[in-house]
Amino acid sequence: MKHIYRILIFLCFANTVFAQSIRKNYQEMTDYEKTELVNAFYALRDGTRPDLFVDLADFHSDFFNFDNTIDPTRRDLHFNLPDEPSREIFLAWHRRQMFEMEQAVQDINPKISLAWWNTSTDQSTTSPLWDQELLGSFNANWSLNRNLGGNGPLPTPLDVTNLYAMTNFFEFSNELERRPVHRGAHVWTGGAMPTPLSPRDPVFYFHHTFVDWVWYNWEEIHQNSSFETTSMLRYDGTYSFGGQTLPLVNPNDITDTRSLGVFYGSNGLAPLNNYIVSNTYRAEEIFYYQYVIEAGNNFIVPNGTTCRIESVNEVRLLPGFEAASGSNFVATIDQVNNNLAGKSRKGEVARLKKPYDYDANINTPIVWEEDNKDDSPVIIQAYPNPFTEKITINLNKNTNCSVEVYNMMGMLIRQETFQNTDNIIINKLYGLSAGFYVIKVVDANGDILLAKRVVKL
Repeated sequence: MKHIYRILIFLCFANTVFAQSIRKNYQEMTDYEKTELVNAFYALRDGTRPDLFVDLADFHSDFFNFDNTIDPTRRDLHFNLPDEPSREIFLAWHRRQMFEMEQAVQDINPKISLAWWNTSTDQSTTSPLWDQELLGSFNANWSLNRNLGGNGPLPTPLDVTNLYAMTNFFEFSNELERRPVHRGAHVWTGGAMPTPLSPRDPVFYFHHTFVDWVWYNWEEIHQNSSFETTSMLRYDGTYSFGGQTLPLVNPNDITDTRSLGVFYGSNGLAPLNNYIVSNTYRAEEIFYYQYVIEAGNNFIVPNGTTCRIESVNEVRLLPGFEAASGSNFVATIDQVNNNLAGKSRKGEVARLKKPYDYDANINTPIVWEEDNKDDSPVIIQAYPNPFTEKITINLNKNTNCSVEVYNMMGMLIRQETFQNTDNIIINKLYGLSAGFYVIKVVDANGDILLAKRVVKL
């Protein structure tokens, strides 16, 4: 029989600053959640603790597409192709990155979680996302230099639907990463976002929570995510931040967000199911959502564990929900914060200015590797790969174009222009250090015909 909780149940825990997560579209956040999430972001850079925004951005930049070790067996974070399954960690790495940031903000307030920005439907430069009460203040205070809408495109709902129709995980991941569902928000937002230092901007976490939600939905349909590697950069059991060594994470262990205690709510409903409270990450697991929370279908709170389900409106305990004898479980209605209407600024902390230190990579836009575009008038073949002294590029017809070569740090190191030719040879490459490079072919209109990673032996 369905149980509906509309009353407040009190249960106190000493020194509890722990939580788990119901993530939602930021448009479903209460004003309290918005204020507290922004507070937490500012607190993470207030100088009282190591700066997680800086550390995650620097790490992301250092290992974005080139691991700086000149070791082809290492896994960089981006642009690993479907035929490189041993290197693929894009989705899993960013899922764990979102979790690391979310844990940090929950250390400050256990009720808040990351939220997503649905870029397929929310595409206005005057969207509430950019209000000063949400993400707008960071632009000036952290000198992000956004250029909203300056580039694009953002994805369409059909782009997302088409991803869900794909059945092969590696093809799905590749298409998601390189096309507008992932790429769009980076180039559309501007500033730090289209660079390897994109995690400097808090909207990065709203965007990649959306990317993670898309993967979550795909996995619910196909249950087919898999990785060949068993560890990831940063999350390999050797990296330390803030005096703590981060744990070893096998990407195959987090293909289901439930393994992290993370659920997604949307359209006024957050279903909690197929989950056993373990307090693995938190001494009390709190699931907070403004609208209806339904817990059932093997949502279990075992003996000796602690869990709180809290809604502003309604909690439903459905068949399959179990709170064992000896567990500490409470279902509660948040009557304290549910009356914060409009754009209340109650509890807002000072929005201090703290520009980031200069890093040359902030001026280095990402070279988005793509396969030949479907509408490209030119068919291109580049070889050999790996190369030693030269690269040959064959076109299917005579073309005016330029060829650019970028090094491991994304810096342009070679550029040559060719007129009315179908055969391009880039010579005298023997002086380059061994490692990865990106070769880009641009036509006379400035359109990218090819961007491909190559290896120098």
